[in-house]
Amino acid sequence: MTNSTEGGSHPPSSRWHKFLQYIEVPTDPGVPNTPWLNRDLIPMPRERRTYKIWSYFIYWCISGLCISGYAAGSTLLAYGLDAQQAIATLVIGGLIVGVLSVACGWMGERHHIGFTVSCRFSWGMRGAYFPVIIRAFATIFWDGLQAYWGGQAVAVTIGAIIPGFAHMKQTLAGGILLTKDFIGIIIYYVFFITTMRIPPERLQKSFIVSSVMFGGTLIGLLAWAVSNTHSGGPLFREPASPVHGGTGWAMLFGITAILGAWGGGTLGQSDWTRYANRPYAPTLSQLIAAPFCIIVCATIGIIVTSCAQEIVGSLIWEPFLLLATLQDYYNDSPRVRAAIFFAGLGCVCAQLGISIVLNSVSAGMDLSGVVPRYINIRRGAYLLAFLGLASNPWQYLSNASTFLTVISGFGIFFAPFTGILLADYFVVRRCVIKLEDCYIGDKRSIYWYRNGVHWRAPLAWVLGVFPTMPGLIMITRDATTWNVWVRMFNITFFVGLLISFVAFSVICWVSPPGNVGIGVLYHEESSFEADGEPETEEEKGPM
Repeated sequence: MTNSTEGGSHPPSSRWHKFLQYIEVPTDPGVPNTPWLNRDLIPMPRERRTYKIWSYFIYWCISGLCISGYAAGSTLLAYGLDAQQAIATLVIGGLIVGVLSVACGWMGERHHIGFTVSCRFSWGMRGAYFPVIIRAFATIFWDGLQAYWGGQAVAVTIGAIIPGFAHMKQTLAGGILLTKDFIGIIIYYVFFITTMRIPPERLQKSFIVSSVMFGGTLIGLLAWAVSNTHSGGPLFREPASPVHGGTGWAMLFGITAILGAWGGGTLGQSDWTRYANRPYAPTLSQLIAAPFCIIVCATIGIIVTSCAQEIVGSLIWEPFLLLATLQDYYNDSPRVRAAIFFAGLGCVCAQLGISIVLNSVSAGMDLSGVVPRYINIRRGAYLLAFLGLASNPWQYLSNASTFLTVISGFGIFFAPFTGILLADYFVVRRCVIKLEDCYIGDKRSIYWYRNGVHWRAPLAWVLGVFPTMPGLIMITRDATTWNVWVRMFNITFFVGLLISFVAFSVICWVSPPGNVGIGVLYHEESSFEADGEPETEEEKGPM
């Protein structure tokens, strides 16, 4: 009888094993793929730390000078603020974003680890899956939304060259999606996939192009608007009329909206500060460039939208939709179409930049943390792009008010994540981390706790989420609801962050973890060595 494994025949299990080996992500010397690490999750090696001070200034040009930042004024005015009060709110909110960015990015700057790995010392090796998956899940919808806007910007850009394309009326998806926008989305994703082939440590030049292009769009729109109206437009003449409560409450709601809009970016700052080539390289840009870019972009958005209302008779907050309106307003004038082409291209670049900065790299790292052997940042970004398109953003935007309320409600989860991370790193551990134990998934790790979960973090998180959850449910059911719970929801970032920060600090003071004070204050090249395969035995670790 012949052995079945002879003659080149292999049992199915052997073929499956070879297939799994084949699809593993690439490795670096001394950095094996394990269930807990790959080359994108380790503390960033010196040769890959390429971001300088100017790099982070460009980073914030991408993060602050973006379409969502341009449209931020619409939220502030919706609370009943006048234009001047909205700008004052932007200043306060922008400054707070800068401070939070420094705090959340400190562990990346000093220990060269991102949010995905940082969750392991706060939540436990297994418990870290929870915040990582929640962030990745929310990013799917945001990425789909950003891609939809990017596709519309592509359609406007093509329409400036081919006026017939701009005036296409054919629709898909039951009349919800314009065919030209769907074509734009496909082209947008081609550019996105191409750009994501560039490793994050070498994206600086692409970021410069994106910043310059959209910066030119903003300057061009501002010059057109002011030169035609010789004023700030009607929005600057309208009095404040706070919807609920006084002006102070409206400004507080507005500040919270700004923090919520950039909350995911501040929470994941360490995903980018880990690329800093020296200590304090990101700090100056975070404190100065972050508020400056947020304030300038949103202020230009308010001025241009206000002036455009006087000129074309419509209140249009999205710049690419304004460009499409202007092409019709000026009857497809060749000079106007040339200007719209370059302005639309700037919007496309802005969407590509913000998708990479706030969505793709961070969510790619999150997905990599879930399945490190088979997903790295690039594969995670591609998977995110597929899921974002599969989410059908044109469908959920057809009921935009309810959907945007729900997706904005993810801030009630992110704010407590931020509070726990800051409390654990700065108050409990005093910035001392044992890096190698963040990559060991068994009892040998001091961050294994009990069965891989640090019970103090979920408890503090629930305490931070609970006060704002009723308001989210009520406002989702009826947008006109107004009571103390809804008011609490409207300041969710402050409530969630502060409660979880204090709760986690107090819980750890009453019941101190057994692993505090072990490790290093900053990452040294010789202080980290990648471990091999973890043990399978699970025993009780430090509580």
